[in-house]
Amino acid sequence: MDGVRWAFRCGSWVPTRSEWTLAARCIQPEEKQRIGQFVFAKDAKSAMAGRLLIRKLVCEKMGFAWDGFRLERTARGKPYLSRPSSAPSISHWSFNVSHQGDYAVLAAEPGRQVGVDLMKTSRPGSGSVQEFFRIMNRQFTDLEWTNIRTAGSDWDQLDMFYRHWALKESFIKAIGTGLGFDLKRAEFHISPNQVREGQVSRQTRMHLDNEEEEDWIFEESLLDKDHHVAVALGKPDISTSSEEGGSLGEAPPLLFTQLSFSDLVSRATPLTEEDSAYWERFQSRREAPLRQSEQL
Repeated sequence: MDGVRWAFRCGSWVPTRSEWTLAARCIQPEEKQRIGQFVFAKDAKSAMAGRLLIRKLVCEKMGFAWDGFRLERTARGKPYLSRPSSAPSISHWSFNVSHQGDYAVLAAEPGRQVGVDLMKTSRPGSGSVQEFFRIMNRQFTDLEWTNIRTAGSDWDQLDMFYRHWALKESFIKAIGTGLGFDLKRAEFHISPNQVREGQVSRQTRMHLDNEEEEDWIFEESLLDKDHHVAVALGKPDISTSSEEGGSLGEAPPLLFTQLSFSDLVSRATPLTEEDSAYWERFQSRREAPLRQSEQL
């Protein structure tokens, strides 16, 4: 069974009243409340898209009715499917979401660990690029800093910085370690030097505690020229592959499919009654301040 790579462009989504109220009705009440607490409209839209992406996955790929399951959170806040006793007989799926910049993305795989991270290349909010790097110095190894600082212009260096960051975060999210993980333990040997739009690269390798990791694969792609996505894939579960009659060979890498709002809710069933006040509160949300690079 193939994995899933979905993306939704939150930045260009200007919800109508009917869209926002429908979206709010199609997620769990506690998630609706959590999203309602965001100060900025951009953050609320990204979080809403993330919830809808997960529910779409569970419904379309795992065989549940939209209103036939609950999503819970681990102690570290990672969403997971709370399986009822009447759950369909399906393979175990691992899924992960990320939202940053103008997009929300979801990556999912049956029978293996998966983590995804999305980063938008942008200039620091204040100070120079080199001052920003000085502050972040402890997060990367000497090799990684060499790759970053020799990438070219300040913008090229930032692009390489965020590429490394997305790789590290994708691995951490896949293993579920959280903030306690020393990022220097995972050193990435980047290849190729540039990732091209419309392509997925699997050439980058990870060294964990100075030993090359053979069991992990990292997919890198661009949603557009500024948004870099990294997907970390753990070793496939042999039992899952055997049950599905598949081989142990790697399937071809998947590009992210960009979805519309209609795609997000195509199988949705409302879970709660309409709340007109929720729309009014959303309308009062402020727009996030522009970064320096977005003002140019």
